[in-house]
Amino acid sequence: MSRTTLSERGDAPAADGGQDGGGPDDGGSGPRRALPPVALVLTAGAGALLSVGAFLGLYVRPTSDDWCALWKARDLGVLGITGDFYLTQNGRVTNAFLTGLLYSDGMLGPSLLPAFLVVTLGVGLYLLGRAALRALRLPFPRVAALTATLVVEALLFFAGTRPYQALLWAPATVSHTLPSVVGVWAVLSAVAAARSRRRWARSAAVGAAVLLGAAIGMLSEPFVAMSGLIAVAVGVLCLPQFGRTRDRFVPTWCAAWCLGLLIGLVLLSTSPGARWRRAQRPEAPLSLAEVRETLGDWYRIWETVGGQWAYAGALAAGVLLGLAVAFAAPGPSPDRKGPAPDRPDRKDAPPGRKDASPAREGTPPDEPEGPRSPSPDGPPSRGTFLVAVALPVPLIALGSLVAAYGLRGGYGPGGWTYARTWTSFLVPFLLALCGYGAWLGHRIGRRLVRAPTTGGGRAAGLTVLVVTGAVAVASLTALVLPVRTLTTKTVARSIAWDRQDVRIRSEAAAGRREVTYRPLLIGGLAEPFFTEVYADDWAAHCAAAYYGVERLVRP
Repeated sequence: MSRTTLSERGDAPAADGGQDGGGPDDGGSGPRRALPPVALVLTAGAGALLSVGAFLGLYVRPTSDDWCALWKARDLGVLGITGDFYLTQNGRVTNAFLTGLLYSDGMLGPSLLPAFLVVTLGVGLYLLGRAALRALRLPFPRVAALTATLVVEALLFFAGTRPYQALLWAPATVSHTLPSVVGVWAVLSAVAAARSRRRWARSAAVGAAVLLGAAIGMLSEPFVAMSGLIAVAVGVLCLPQFGRTRDRFVPTWCAAWCLGLLIGLVLLSTSPGARWRRAQRPEAPLSLAEVRETLGDWYRIWETVGGQWAYAGALAAGVLLGLAVAFAAPGPSPDRKGPAPDRPDRKDAPPGRKDASPAREGTPPDEPEGPRSPSPDGPPSRGTFLVAVALPVPLIALGSLVAAYGLRGGYGPGGWTYARTWTSFLVPFLLALCGYGAWLGHRIGRRLVRAPTTGGGRAAGLTVLVVTGAVAVASLTALVLPVRTLTTKTVARSIAWDRQDVRIRSEAAAGRREVTYRPLLIGGLAEPFFTEVYADDWAAHCAAAYYGVERLVRP
């Protein structure tokens, strides 16, 4: 295998006298050779888990909200179900429209949705990582970036308490996973517009931000809170006054996104469906006891998340990415003893020509030395970097607190257990862990590259790589059992459901108005007969409407 492949060089040229940022005798030569095999193993493992999850979509069968979505999309059409949501359900117009499209051909859409989410989210995160590294003027190691992307995805879908709802149950993924996909691709479109520097491209990106924000505002309230907080923070941080941007495109785009979110929330909250939903559970006045209970719910959410040690795999994958970036980046050549390279000075300069080597490249010879403001095209200043590093923690904490408050108001004291809604802040949480790991790995990698080749330096580098790789492998290994359980239950339920479906359809075709239905529970979701009072059993009513009978009866 060539040295270029081993080092995951990316797009950066090698430094003088060596490859991948160090000479042939730097202290990172050992870890540099060992990193690609570790990354390939992790990529294969995470990719296999995600492939299984995507393939399981073919075995998804109706349950809970699926029953209602199926018959409404069939009998009312896309516009009919959209109007039904707006007028009588919850006001989430975007949610209803996407649901109508998804279920317009029965369960075909929900069966393909898991694979769509895995691919689109994975590609989006991969491209987002490339854009971030290029913005920092760092090389892009493709294999390590793919590893980090797949590990983060696998943890998002399978490390939580409800993997079935996080990936396979369409009503949850449309409301809480799809918004993150839209958000990632919206950011990528803004990055592309910023790079083009064409006025029409930037205007189109700003207009699209308003439209997408409005659509998100009528789709997922938790994601509205999380994305709005991030947009405000990024918009303020990128104001031209701070020297990180030449113009106001980034703050303008962020403001457009927030405006769209506000428009969508207003349309949602003023809808007849939202008013009806609020009437079913009147909001209690905000009191000290309510605040205390909400904080308790918020603590229990993060206690649950913190209890899953597999999330450390995102940090470990980030460290591997940072090491790969450091090994691929050009760096200083090994220290040389002897005179500096020839450089013309003033007395040797050709007649009539001033010094061709000013103290700082690009600085006019007559400009005095002194501190300069950071360049928008260069690496971030220390202050900007520290703010960017510190921001994710309070933003994620506040976004998750808003989600906990909304869950308590919408579902009562047990609302915090609806883990499918956590995706809105778990995505930035995992990305932040990966980012912190990348920063740490880059610092370690640069130290290894600069270090001379000694037994101790090489051993230290290999130790870091082995420990980090072991943590990442262990985190993926911890997901094997949940994926296996998910596979077993999903496939077994599909077989039992198909048999029962054939029987019920034959009985309905024979003219029977009441049919026997045996509940097939999965993913902690409601099935017909989840309540003792049949009049309140919305799942049974929707299933009966789906089969075209008057009533379901217990076995």
